[in-house]
Amino acid sequence: MSLALSVLDQSFTKAPDQAPQALQETLQMAQWTEELGYKRFWVSEHHAFATLSGSAPEVLIAALGAATKTIRLGSGGIMLPHYSAYKIAEVFSLLANLYPGRIDLGIGRAPGADMSTAMALATDGKPKFERFPKLVEELTSYLRDEKTTPLVSPKPPKDLPIWMLGSSPDSAQLAAQRGLPYNLALFINPQAPQELVRLYKRYFNTSADGEAKPYGTVTMSVFCAETLEEAQLQQHAFDVNFYRFVTGQRSADGAGLLSIEQAQDFPLTDQLKGFIAQRSENRAVGTPGQVNTTVRKIAKNFGADEVMVVTNMMEFEDRKRSYQLLKRAFDA
Repeated sequence: MSLALSVLDQSFTKAPDQAPQALQETLQMAQWTEELGYKRFWVSEHHAFATLSGSAPEVLIAALGAATKTIRLGSGGIMLPHYSAYKIAEVFSLLANLYPGRIDLGIGRAPGADMSTAMALATDGKPKFERFPKLVEELTSYLRDEKTTPLVSPKPPKDLPIWMLGSSPDSAQLAAQRGLPYNLALFINPQAPQELVRLYKRYFNTSADGEAKPYGTVTMSVFCAETLEEAQLQQHAFDVNFYRFVTGQRSADGAGLLSIEQAQDFPLTDQLKGFIAQRSENRAVGTPGQVNTTVRKIAKNFGADEVMVVTNMMEFEDRKRSYQLLKRAFDA
């Protein structure tokens, strides 16, 4: 099966005051994955996350475009309910004119933050998640409808794709209705039903003012290393730190991120075991051969045309090596 391979980067940082380093690493990672031959490099939108520095993907994409030459760049994604559809249309039209043929506009409904932060992002203090389908309609009109595209400056290129991102049946259904390419976030919801991408393709609306045919991608977590033991240590450290975050065991400023060694000594309670088991579905951990086999199996199970991988290892060089090992195995 011909399968494209891409990367999602979250500008991971071990401490809030290390954001300059994390953002430079994102630029370097885009150059590295371009050199390795990955198809796309997308950046995420998160707010009030001490260990994730990417709060404005549109700003990062502008910098990434200047730092790279050929790899496609995109938002994974813009959380549309926070913004004006017209403003997003203009921002990405500008990016697509700056870097012709290289920009993907990925949009999502999730807040990318806790609800208090979502309220702070809303101009009137009232998040508008219920308006998401209408905002998608407006955005599509601004970028695709000949009657409304003249309102957008600069003029939107016709080859700027709008991607629907999601982790639930609602997003798959909306992508099909609007005739948009679809990206299923397995790294967010590892228990997502396998039939989602196939259902999206089955009910894809070819008469919509979108793409000519359906295209489905899954984004999954990957930890690839020379040995299974090393990959598992990396995965365990991430899981423990994420568990401490979601259970409120880490300080609000992000201090106290555990190292790989410290994570090994963290008490492995039944609750933590269950958390790790839940996160372990639909992700790939192991040697290059093992990860390659798992990635392809998951893609086949979901009927995906492309796989986007995210690797949140503690150290930058380990993340680079993970992507290198996977791509080598993938191309072999």
